[in-house]
Amino acid sequence: MQPRDWEFVRAIYLAGVATGQATFETEAPDWERWDAGHLPQCRLVARNGDGILGWAALSPVSKREVYAGVAEVSVYVAAPARGRGVGAALMRALIETSEQHGVWTLQSSVFPENHASIALHLNHGFRELGRRERVAKLHGVWRDTVLLERRSRAFGVD
Repeated sequence: MQPRDWEFVRAIYLAGVATGQATFETEAPDWERWDAGHLPQCRLVARNGDGILGWAALSPVSKREVYAGVAEVSVYVAAPARGRGVGAALMRALIETSEQHGVWTLQSSVFPENHASIALHLNHGFRELGRRERVAKLHGVWRDTVLLERRSRAFGVD
């Protein structure tokens, strides 16, 4: 992913925001804020010519050194590209890239209603850790999340 991709990435992100099933965010940040919150070496896009079908990125979970190898997963696929393996390709590439850059634990917090995202994670070696009930409000409605985690075998922590 390059800064020039942001227009496409942001549009896909905003479409996810609009569903109310992809994130607790209610708007997409500007490039500078998004850039500051994501690991530079773990940002991917799925391209189709000049367009982008989806994107994936990792965010650090903490600034503490002991958590340097733990990251939060984001995978978003444009609506017309869903069901075509784009999310799976992005997830595989994100896992590989994360391990190349020293990430030993990937985690994700997914709305339980987002069955496609939960299946994507489970199909790529994540396990369900549990459910956080009424963890936050989105548009005034309490929402639950499912916690998912993938431990890397490359680091002997699986």
